[in-house]
Amino acid sequence: MTTQTNPDVLPQEAHIGRTALRVNDLEELTGFYQDVVGLSVLRRTDTESVLGVDDTPLLVLEGDADALGRHQSAAGLFHNAFRVPSRAALGDALARIQEHWQLGGASDHGVSEALYLTDPEGNGIEIYRDYPREDWPRADNGRIRMGTYPLDLGPLETAAAEASGLPAGTDVGHVHLEVSSLEAFRDFYVDTLGFEIQTEVPAALFVGAGGYHHHLGANTWHHRTGPVSGRGLSWFEVLLPDDDSLEAVRERLVAGDIPSTETDEGVVVHDPDEIEIRIRADSSNQ
Repeated sequence: MTTQTNPDVLPQEAHIGRTALRVNDLEELTGFYQDVVGLSVLRRTDTESVLGVDDTPLLVLEGDADALGRHQSAAGLFHNAFRVPSRAALGDALARIQEHWQLGGASDHGVSEALYLTDPEGNGIEIYRDYPREDWPRADNGRIRMGTYPLDLGPLETAAAEASGLPAGTDVGHVHLEVSSLEAFRDFYVDTLGFEIQTEVPAALFVGAGGYHHHLGANTWHHRTGPVSGRGLSWFEVLLPDDDSLEAVRERLVAGDIPSTETDEGVVVHDPDEIEIRIRADSSNQ
């Protein structure tokens, strides 16, 4: 049952589901996300790979050998962020990256500790662990205060448990987008879909449901001006706890005069940068 009290915001149980990438080399990218990131291949066809943890799909790779590279002006993915449940799991991720790939960065954000890398086709990836929610720093206005500080890799290396893949409990904690306009992002994701602003920093906005530090991030750091196109982000899911929550989103979309398409699972809508969002009730909660 949802604990939603304000019909204009998403319930606290809302979260990110699957995320999908359009890729040129399906075989190479499937191997990368299996060997380096640590996901398991759940299903595979000639044109698609579905990867996840246990029986839970987290990432869909859509093979398209003819897809053009993402234009430098196009909006799209900054990174997909896989959230692990423990420091040991983050240490294991670090070990895989160091053995099979190259680490792009590592940061302590005050709310989490995070590793960064880029896949073979240029898609950003974050693998991170949250600190306990009660330890998240807050500003005087009550909003979460995130920062970017150096992360000492030594404790992560010590904590590693030598597991070969991502453990049960891993999920897509957030998706970070590169957008053409933060104002348009706010109008769509906050005022219409119902996410709540958690943190604002220069040229970036972080929104979430249920007080989470962010389920979605957006930035204009690279001055993207065009819609999503080419390789990269194809779509992502927002999962809601029940059909009532989904119906409330439908009503807000209608009130905002935003076109949407009904599917067997829920609703498909496109944001101001033409990024596809699939919104559905999470069957595991019902």
